[in-house]
Amino acid sequence: MNDFAPLAYEDIAPSQRPSLAEALVPVAAVVLALGIGSGYLGLAPHGPLLWAIVFTGLFARYRLGYDWEALYDAAASGLRMGLQAILILFVIYGLIATWTSAGTIPGLMYYGLGLLTPTIFLPVTAVLAAVVAFAVGSSWTTVGTLGVAFIGIGEGLGVAAPMTAGAVVSGAYAGDKQSPLSDTTNLAAAITDTDLYDHIRAMRFGTAVAFGLSVLAYAGLGAVVIDGAGANAAAISDPLAATYALGPLVFLPLVVTFGLAIYGVPALPALLAGVFSGVFTTILAQGASFTQAWDMFLNGTAPKTGSEVVNGLLTTGGITGSAWTIAVVVAALSLGGLLERTGILAVLAHRLAAAIDSPGSLVAGTGVAALATNAVTAQQYMSIVVPGLSLRGLYDEYDLDTTALSRAVEAAGTPSGPLFPWHAGAVYMAGVLGFATSWAFVPYYFFGFLSPAVLFVMAYTGRGTDQRTRTNAVAAND
Repeated sequence: MNDFAPLAYEDIAPSQRPSLAEALVPVAAVVLALGIGSGYLGLAPHGPLLWAIVFTGLFARYRLGYDWEALYDAAASGLRMGLQAILILFVIYGLIATWTSAGTIPGLMYYGLGLLTPTIFLPVTAVLAAVVAFAVGSSWTTVGTLGVAFIGIGEGLGVAAPMTAGAVVSGAYAGDKQSPLSDTTNLAAAITDTDLYDHIRAMRFGTAVAFGLSVLAYAGLGAVVIDGAGANAAAISDPLAATYALGPLVFLPLVVTFGLAIYGVPALPALLAGVFSGVFTTILAQGASFTQAWDMFLNGTAPKTGSEVVNGLLTTGGITGSAWTIAVVVAALSLGGLLERTGILAVLAHRLAAAIDSPGSLVAGTGVAALATNAVTAQQYMSIVVPGLSLRGLYDEYDLDTTALSRAVEAAGTPSGPLFPWHAGAVYMAGVLGFATSWAFVPYYFFGFLSPAVLFVMAYTGRGTDQRTRTNAVAAND
């Protein structure tokens, strides 16, 4: 991932270099296709993304002069960048099914219902998700495992599922941003030539403010909005206890997966270990046969607990259920590759750089570029790499420390993906948590709004935009 270099403005042949007006045409087409198709007509994002891909490809072919082979390579470059995300999607859908069949997720729901109350549930959920994401370095793993269980616990406590999802995703991204094990944290540091721990320290204040405000908001929801909740707890916990053996063994997959992640094993092999331990636990704890356990990994679970609510919470799609989500992610990655390799993003970044006239506007402009890149490419890696490399020279010109750049691209780029329902992260979060689109929980995804907002306030007030010479002097005095 760190070897990826976006196309620079100077590298584009003059005959194929789009003007600003030309660069805005496919971007406007993307916005219109997704806005009309998904927002107004209510279509799934597959069709609108395909419209945008076809328009962008035809525009690049007949207006900018790219041949079909170059356009294919452009789309493939986006898929290569997101290949790890696609593989994780395959595995995580199977993992959720095996953890359900093993009793891991039912066990978390059962004991969570006994320990938590409606008033404290949302802030505790956000904090626990942040702690787990920090420990394992992955927001996706946190949401796809503990997040699924929290949705069930919230249902039993009478907490609306979108509120629970907002708290889970907020905590997952906040913890992920501060983790030295996170791929995006390491990517932001590497792309901007910043020491990893300097990058993490630079993000600490903004993350603490944004997440602290988020937790306070969840505490307010728990105290004010949730009224008379808790009546459903027994209606969920009793069928769970009657259907699954919920002894300590059911938490083996949880211990294996998170233990490996904390030890430093990358996300994909750690999740695969979680799948195998889930199958093993399904056989040993729940009495399933070898073929039954692996069939549930492939085709999902459809428990018959005697409660329609519990059945709905624990019905999973397995590997085959990932097709809808992966199709969206593949289309979004292909679109992002087309926009990047045809020079459209490079032209927009070049024009943004020309409009910057102060350190504060540079930091704010970096945040805007990260948000915009997320919106049009649907890929959080792009939102870090493209502005990170395109604007790095300007930070040298303004004598700003590289931590100002690394903080800006991650504060705006990493957590903002779920705000755009066609984004790979948004499609994943919505899919594993049981929503048709991320817009269902975005109103309660406070950290996604507050992280970029705090960055912009810091840029406006000048905090974090000290010149490198001053930063070095302070460091020397310390």
